[in-house]
Amino acid sequence: MILEDQNILISTAALIAFIHTIIGPDHYLVFVALGKARDWSTLKTLKYTTICCVGHILSSVIIGFIGIFFGIELVKLVNLEEFRGLLSRWMLLFFGLIYFVWGLRKIRIHKNKKNLSDKHSYINSQKKAFNITPWALFIIFVLGPCEALIPLLMYPAIETDMMLVFQVALVFGIVTLVTMLLSVFLLVRSLNIFKFNSFEKYSHVITGASIMLCAIAINFAGL
Repeated sequence: MILEDQNILISTAALIAFIHTIIGPDHYLVFVALGKARDWSTLKTLKYTTICCVGHILSSVIIGFIGIFFGIELVKLVNLEEFRGLLSRWMLLFFGLIYFVWGLRKIRIHKNKKNLSDKHSYINSQKKAFNITPWALFIIFVLGPCEALIPLLMYPAIETDMMLVFQVALVFGIVTLVTMLLSVFLLVRSLNIFKFNSFEKYSHVITGASIMLCAIAINFAGL
């Protein structure tokens, strides 16, 4: 491939990565909502965002390289990515529903603090939710594909330019990560300006509802 075509492909990868991230609210709103509800620091929220983003990108990159190595037809890889996308969207919806129900239970236990067994159950549920939440989110993002990435990888592979394949994957990944981190950082900083003390006890319920709305939005939009 000539240099001009390579530059166009790399620029296209960067643009698609940016648009793909911005129009997908699950790429940032989920982390902001969870970070606010679980009282994560900005650094911790960005850390979990980074971990999930890396898993999100690498899963599609690995599938793309497997497809290139074994000469799998592009249409089969695209179909696989579409299936993974459908699965991850429904998992995100299910995750939001579970978190929503857990938030409602938390409110109920909060109202019955005087009951020692309820308090013990509340403390245990807090610990379990703290440990499980980031990992559940990571699994969902690993299953979630970057649908546009594989066609971008396959195109230069047809020309047997593997260096360009690596460059496209790297640019796509970096732009996606930077866009996610910047979006999360700006939203977290913006929310820190406002005080939500009166809504604090409903924070987990609001977070669960927000995650479900994100999942519903991307399901309808097919993002």
